Amino acid sequence: MTDRELLNIARQASENAYVPYSKFKVGAAVECEDGTVFYGCNVENAALGSTICAERGAICKAVSEGHRDFVRIAIWADSENYCMPCGACRQFMSEFVKDMEVLCAKAGGRYVSYPLSKLMPYTFNY
Repeated sequence: MTDRELLNIARQASENAYVPYSKFKVGAAVECEDGTVFYGCNVENAALGSTICAERGAICKAVSEGHRDFVRIAIWADSENYCMPCGACRQFMSEFVKDMEVLCAKAGGRYVSYPLSKLMPYTFNY
């Protein structure tokens, strides 16, 4: 799967976002070693701490289906800036994979790519 294909899945996932408060739709698509892709969108809640980010939604779907072997994740938002994962999502991703590729997109389809180890160099691990 190409970067563009994975980003397109994330873009499509963002269409399902539930964002009555921020109006900021985010989609994510995580690719596993065997090529399986799981996607998710952000789901907001009036109790802000109960909000689920798109990245965690996609990863939870994958884990619930028995996948933990992630190679990369694409994150999409129709925004002026690149859509970077929040700190909680960075830590969440590092729970399963110490270093995967993270594609961060913005409006117009431009994107940047980082290894997770650059975005989260000091993870909390036991």
